[in-house]
Amino acid sequence: MPMSPDALDPGYDAPARPGMTEAEIQTPALILDAAALERNIAKMQALADDMGVRLRVHGKMHKSVDVARLQIAAGACGVCCQKVSEAEAFARGGITDILVSNQVRDPAKIDRLARMPKLGCRVTVCIDDIDNVAGLSEAAQRHGTELSVLVEIDCGTGRCGVPPGPHVIAMAQAVAAAEGLRFAGLQAYEGAAQHIRDHAQRKATIENAVSMVRSVVDDLAEAGFACEIVGGAGTGTFRFEGTSGVYNELQCGSYAFMDADYQKVLDEDGTPISDFENALFVLAGVMSKVRPGHAVTDAGIKVQAVDTGLADVFGHPEMSMIRASDEHGEISDPGDVLKVNDRVRLVPGHCDPTCNLHDWYVVIRGDVVEALWPVSARGKSW
Repeated sequence: MPMSPDALDPGYDAPARPGMTEAEIQTPALILDAAALERNIAKMQALADDMGVRLRVHGKMHKSVDVARLQIAAGACGVCCQKVSEAEAFARGGITDILVSNQVRDPAKIDRLARMPKLGCRVTVCIDDIDNVAGLSEAAQRHGTELSVLVEIDCGTGRCGVPPGPHVIAMAQAVAAAEGLRFAGLQAYEGAAQHIRDHAQRKATIENAVSMVRSVVDDLAEAGFACEIVGGAGTGTFRFEGTSGVYNELQCGSYAFMDADYQKVLDEDGTPISDFENALFVLAGVMSKVRPGHAVTDAGIKVQAVDTGLADVFGHPEMSMIRASDEHGEISDPGDVLKVNDRVRLVPGHCDPTCNLHDWYVVIRGDVVEALWPVSARGKSW
């Protein structure tokens, strides 16, 4: 169950209490529109089901056990994480199928990873170096556990992962021969394609990745290795991987919340990808209105990530955020609509790092606070 703020001291150590109206929430606060979130979750799960693939939701986006539980209840097979501490937070929260879609090389982190199955969860990790196998195997044997392993393929991002070739088979063989490990398949995420705005260019980029991954799957099959998991894809490209006949697991994250940058990624008909709704907002309060056409809010870069651009002002296409500093967000308000103490919902440019700046999600339904959910894995980056 979500942690209740009533268990805390009676002061404002959380920005809201259940039963408050939106106007009573202390700003700036991270708010979730419960109905929009539920629709987004249901829509993506239905799309995955229609394509005949599993949906493994990316927990690094929301870092929330409560959101992950909603997604799994809707049909998701498990979660992805990027860091061991993040995975530990989900395991402690009762999530039973966790993929660390990243490499784990530090011995102390490998040791923690190998302990996690004792919490009752299946744990999978990625490798892109055969030298990683021995350390994972030794830790799994020491703790009497088993780790599933994916070989990560660099299918275009140029970050982690190995290119297709005979070394992939050698890595699969090494995993299969190692005590405490099992070869589970491939990780093949083309991250560079997710935010390509143009549909045709994005499709061509993923088609190239799919071709590479198909060749690896075929080579592994010839060597006697079946891929239980061929995972990858994201909110920007999932339709391509999901209908490829190669991928069987999607790793989408941002669809649940939808940020301003992803809404610039377009489907073939020129509309935002799959028409997911904005469900995540930074609720900001107007604190200064000195000059005509200009409003200053209390939501600066300490509460919202601006790496992909400034936030959109939800429901006000005539307004725009023009500047953000530590504690202030400045809005162009050409109609002079805003007044001091008005509230505005800001759609952050990048949801993942924005969520990591907050302790709580204030969950609202309509105009009323329904619950507070902790950002369970906030700051879990080691």
